[in-house]
Amino acid sequence: MSRKALIAANWKMYKTPAEAKAFIEAFLPLVAAHDRDEIAVFPSPVLLPGVVESLKGSAVAVGAQNIYFAEEGAFTGETSVLQLKAVGGTHTLIGHSERRQYFGETDEIVNKKLHTALKHGIVPVVCIGEVLEEREVGETADVLKRQLAGALAGITAEAAAPIVIAYEPVWAIGTGRTATPEMAVEAHKIIRAEAARLLNAEIAANMRILYGGSVKVDNCNSLIGQEEIDGALVGGASLKAESFAAIVKY
Repeated sequence: MSRKALIAANWKMYKTPAEAKAFIEAFLPLVAAHDRDEIAVFPSPVLLPGVVESLKGSAVAVGAQNIYFAEEGAFTGETSVLQLKAVGGTHTLIGHSERRQYFGETDEIVNKKLHTALKHGIVPVVCIGEVLEEREVGETADVLKRQLAGALAGITAEAAAPIVIAYEPVWAIGTGRTATPEMAVEAHKIIRAEAARLLNAEIAANMRILYGGSVKVDNCNSLIGQEEIDGALVGGASLKAESFAAIVKY
């Protein structure tokens, strides 16, 4: 099964508008001829309009790091899917481990956001993954199955085609620790098998599952090169144009 890889940059709460523009000006020439993979950048909300403008005419997509499940309303501090679409965003992260850890996002909230993204044609990158304690006691598979089932509740196979899953071993995010290729492949196989059970085999076979957890220039090839791994969600290494371009061209 041929799945086009997605290499995604999660800038988290970094970069000013000027820094974002300078990144894009440096990055685009480095990947100008690259069409093997899809590329997406996820800046913080205040950067979205400027990043979309700077990337006009390129093949690089722009997404939000988070959306709210309501389309509008008195939800101070949130970004609506309608606002994202209005400024030209096409993707969104949902349920990133930092959203779960610091902002109390549950599987139920992730599910509501996923329904909203799909309703409005936004490509959702749904993040799931275990913490260190769960891995150490052998609960990785149970956690991945529970989070995936929670995220996909009420989603039909027909509606699920745009969904991208990002496997984030939480213990590897920002720690410098990385899952071995074998560990990552095992987790991806669990996710794909569960997606087949929840949706159907065809959808699962075509579903892109990214790896996210301290992806760097020196380990990206061994990870993204695996048949089960369909790209990467890159954090710190996506903040510099040269290192992110090198990962894109793994």
